[in-house]
Amino acid sequence: MTIVFDQSGKDRREGQLMPAPRHPEKAHLPDNPIQRKPAWIRVKAPGSPVYSETREIVKGHRLHTVCEEAGCPNIGECWTHRHATMMIMGDTCTRACAFCNVKTGLPGQLDPEEPENVAQAVAKLGLRHVVVTSVDRDDLPDGGAEHFSRTIVAIRAASPGTTVEVLTPDFLRKDGALERLMQTPPDVFNHNLETVPRLYLSVRPGARYFASLRLLDRAKQLDPKGFTKSGLMVGLGESREEIMQVMDDLRSAGVDFLTIGQYLQPTRKHAAVDRFWTPEEFAGLETIARAKGFLMVSATPLTRSSYHADADFAQMKAAREARAQGA
Repeated sequence: MTIVFDQSGKDRREGQLMPAPRHPEKAHLPDNPIQRKPAWIRVKAPGSPVYSETREIVKGHRLHTVCEEAGCPNIGECWTHRHATMMIMGDTCTRACAFCNVKTGLPGQLDPEEPENVAQAVAKLGLRHVVVTSVDRDDLPDGGAEHFSRTIVAIRAASPGTTVEVLTPDFLRKDGALERLMQTPPDVFNHNLETVPRLYLSVRPGARYFASLRLLDRAKQLDPKGFTKSGLMVGLGESREEIMQVMDDLRSAGVDFLTIGQYLQPTRKHAAVDRFWTPEEFAGLETIARAKGFLMVSATPLTRSSYHADADFAQMKAAREARAQGA
């Protein structure tokens, strides 16, 4: 049967409009069986009244969230506390990482009203701290840096008491993009390394480990008083020693906050889970990371970049103050 795609990115099959595949680039890949999750991974299904209110606010402002698009296991808990992580610049990513469930393809044009819509949603949710992330936009000359900056400005105008954390793409080959974003510096600049260098080609093929590391280092140079943050997944085949080396690399770049969580396979076409790290192993990684000098570490099976970000930000500020007083 011939399948013809229309301009909306959907196909017409036997006279019907059918949804386009979410991950067309993975369709030819062999299936990877999805392992049964251990008891410490399982979470309750969402469904509280506040969860529904949060969802209505997000949808009412025509926004996307990484909570939904990436299938985050913590959505029920976080949205019950109104903690939604905004994902700007659309729901379609120009990259095709082996671990990610965000839709891939050719994105549409930027919504000029999105920064203000994010700001109004943040104000309605009453957030003390908000995380703003995005899809990769390799199609844009600045990778979306200007859009990030406009969103930061809009949030601070609508909700002056809210601290802003951004979780950005790597802006690979986008000269001056980071500098543009940092003209309106966020309270926390976050960019995830995701995995160890050895696994980049298979797990994060569109990115470059040392380019991401340099981005974090440059962000700290541009705003020495700001906080920088990065995250790792485990369960993709990395070794404990490789994780420790990444910790050292991040500390060399002046990164303040490290998150480590368990990789969970979204579909059979995504990278397979090599193994599930135990809660005790995560506790061990946290102990090592703190000993290496990070101001804040969150390492649990369900840790994600924005999980408990508001409370963690408060603890990180307190840790810096305590360290300064002890110096």
